[in-house]
Amino acid sequence: MTADKPQGHETTPSPEGLREQVEASREELGETVEALAAKTDVKTRAAQKTTAVKQQVTAKTTHVKTQLKDKATHAAHAMQDKTPEPVRAKAAAAAEQARHQAAHLGELARDKAPEPVQEKASQGMQAARANRTPLLAVAGALLALLLIRRSRRHR
Repeated sequence: MTADKPQGHETTPSPEGLREQVEASREELGETVEALAAKTDVKTRAAQKTTAVKQQVTAKTTHVKTQLKDKATHAAHAMQDKTPEPVRAKAAAAAEQARHQAAHLGELARDKAPEPVQEKASQGMQAARANRTPLLAVAGALLALLLIRRSRRHR
């Protein structure tokens, strides 16, 4: 007696039963082959990994950019709060005078500049306007650095 066959009733599978078993085995084998093929497809796996890493980098960049922007805003407010009113008034007056002088010089330069130079200047201005926040953050950091260096020299 074998353990595979029931006692007393030796039945052979019908041709239909055998076909079903063969079909089930084929499906199982096909799924196994597909899984193995997916594991060995280095190009697809590398592309998937690259996509995942790009998404992580984009998310991290956005997070860091937001943090940097918040810190720059906080630093600007802190500097403004610590700056005495007479200094702020003088800075505002100097800034207004510088804006006026820059506008005047800009008009002179625009009138005398050749066309290709005017086009490049226009492109530069558009880029500066599009990236105003980072430019202001860098300018604020540079100003803070210069003020710190200046205060250390006078000690």
